[in-house]
Amino acid sequence: MAGRSADIPFLRVPVGHDSHRWSTFPGERKLVVATRTLTSTIRALETLPSVLRGDPRVTVVFAHDPTSAFGDGSLDLLHDSGCRVMPWDQLPHIAPDLILSASENIDVPEGTCPVLVLPHGIGFQKYVPDSRSPRSRLSGVAPDALLEAGRAWTAVSHPEQERQLLAAHPKSAGRTLVIGDPCLDELLVSGDRRGDYRRALGVADGQRLVLVSSTWGPTSLIGRSPGLPARLLSDLPWDEYRVALVLHPNVWAAHGAWYLRALQAEALDAGLLLIPPVHDWRPSLVAADMVIGDHGSVTLYGAALGKPLALAAYGKDAVPGTAGADLARLAPRFDPEDGPLRQIEDVLRAHAGEPEQYSPVAARAFDEPGTSLARLRTALYGLLRLEPPPAASPPPLVLTAPGNPASAVASWVVATGIDIGATGRTVVTVRRVPAAVADVRDEKAGHFSHLSVRPDDERDRRLTESASVLLGSAPAPAASAARRWARDALARWPGGLLATVPLSSGDCLVALRDGRTGLVTVDAGRTDPGPAGAESTGGTHSRPAGTEDTDPRPAGTDDAGRTDPGLVAAVVYSCLRADHLPDGGLVTVRTGDAHMDVRLPSWSP
Repeated sequence: MAGRSADIPFLRVPVGHDSHRWSTFPGERKLVVATRTLTSTIRALETLPSVLRGDPRVTVVFAHDPTSAFGDGSLDLLHDSGCRVMPWDQLPHIAPDLILSASENIDVPEGTCPVLVLPHGIGFQKYVPDSRSPRSRLSGVAPDALLEAGRAWTAVSHPEQERQLLAAHPKSAGRTLVIGDPCLDELLVSGDRRGDYRRALGVADGQRLVLVSSTWGPTSLIGRSPGLPARLLSDLPWDEYRVALVLHPNVWAAHGAWYLRALQAEALDAGLLLIPPVHDWRPSLVAADMVIGDHGSVTLYGAALGKPLALAAYGKDAVPGTAGADLARLAPRFDPEDGPLRQIEDVLRAHAGEPEQYSPVAARAFDEPGTSLARLRTALYGLLRLEPPPAASPPPLVLTAPGNPASAVASWVVATGIDIGATGRTVVTVRRVPAAVADVRDEKAGHFSHLSVRPDDERDRRLTESASVLLGSAPAPAASAARRWARDALARWPGGLLATVPLSSGDCLVALRDGRTGLVTVDAGRTDPGPAGAESTGGTHSRPAGTEDTDPRPAGTDDAGRTDPGLVAAVVYSCLRADHLPDGGLVTVRTGDAHMDVRLPSWSP
C-alpha cells in the first residue's frame, strides 16, 4: 500500500476516531469515494451529486490513492470541488460502510465493506497496461481478490457487458449491476441546448464544428497523428468550420497542459478549441457537427448521439466483439494524410442518407437511456443498507455551457476569386485560412492571395511586416477615428496596400495606400447570389445534401450584425488586383454557401 501522502493530514472530521464529538451531521453510514486517476475522479464528481443530494444520513469523504501514473490533477480537482480528502493510509482505520470508485485498480485495504466500481468509460472496450505486472489487462475489471472475497460489485451500462465480463472473468458471476450510463443520459437531455453550446464555443451560424476525439496511448489518434488538428485547420475554410480537440484525461495527466499546448501550438494559434478534460467535452460533443475519433469512449458517445463520424485510428488494444468493435466495422476511415475537407464532406453526405446507421451500436452499449441515475441510486442505497430518500428519483440534468478556450486568430492567408458577369455584377469568392497553418500556393488567373493581419493583436511581427491588408480590431466610434487608425497603420507598416477598420455603425472604412478612403456598407436587401457557375477559389464547396443550415447568418457579419472587416478588405483587394474597383458599385461576397452584398464607396482622397 502506498505510504501516507505528506501533504494530506489525517482527517479528524467527518471520519476520525472521535468525529462524533465534532461533526455537525452525525450520519448513519460512511461512504468513501476512492479516486486514483484524473479520469475516475472526474466521473465520480459528475455522477454522485445527483444521487446523494439532500440526504444527511450518508457521510461522504474522499480518499485519493496516489499510485497511478495518471493521477496528476486529481487532488487539485477534489480540493477545487470542495471535497474532504483523507490520505489513503487512513482508509483502514475508519470502517466505511461502502467504498465507491470509478477506478477498478484501487488498492483497497482488507475489510468487509462492499466496493462498488463505476465505469469511467463505456464497458470493457480496451486492453491497458497492468500496473501490477508487465502484462496487459482488460480495463474496468475489478481485482480477483475483491471478487473472491465477495466484496466487489461492478456497474455496467448494458447486459451485453455483463455477459462479456462473465466470459472473460468467471469470478464476476453475480457481481454486476446493470445501471445504464449517466453520462449518456445527460448528453441526450441536453440536445436542445446545442445552439447555446455552439454560441458559447464561438461557433457561428452556418459554421460546422468538427470535434477530434482521442483516447490515450500510442495507438490513439493523437498518439499516431498529433498534427491532425493543424492539418484540419489548414484545409478547412475559416468562415465555414471550427475545430475542437478532446483528449482523454490520461493524456492531460501524463503529459501536462504545458506540453499539450506546446505540441498543438500551431493549431492553437489557428483557433483550435482545446477542450479541458473536466467538464466541457460533453457540451462540446453535443455542439459538434461531426466527430473524427478512434476507439475511445467519446467516439462511441458521438455515435449514440447520431453524429456523423469517421475513425482516424483504431488500435490493437481495442477489444473485439464489443459495441466499439461494431462501430469500427460500420464507420468510415479518415486518412490524416489525405485532404480533410473532401473526406469530411463525403462523411457528411453519406450520413445524411443513413442518419440512423449507428443506432444498433448504441442499443448494444446503453441500456434503457434516461434511467441510469435512478438505477444507480437504488444500487448504492442497497449496498449501504439504507432506504432511498422518499423524494423522486433524480432526473438527468442539462449540461452547463462550456467555456471558449480558443485564442483569437489575428492573421489569415486569404484566397480570392473575382468574376465579372455579363450584367456587370461583380462576385468575389473568399477562402480564409489562419496564417499559422496556411499552405501558401501560387496564384492562378483570376485568383489572388494576400496576407491579412490585425497588427494590434498579432504577436508575430514577421506576419505584420508582410501583410498586404491591415485590419482594425475594435470598432471605431466614428469615421474620423477609423481614418486616423488606418492612416497610422499604413504609415507604420509600409508593406500594407490597404487598411480596413470596422465602425460601431456596422460599416467599414477602407483606406488605400494612395490616400483614397471610403465607407463600405452592407446592402440592406438580399440579392441574387451571383452568376450561375461563378468560379470559386479552390476549397469553396457546396454543402452535402441534407446538411444545409436553416436561416444562416449573412456571410461576413458577427452576432451583433457588424460587417467583418477582413471580408470587406478581401473584396477591395481583389478588385484592386483585378484593376476593377467599382466606384459606388455593388459587389457580392461569397464564403462557401453564404453570401452578402456590399456597396463600395465613391472613393475620396
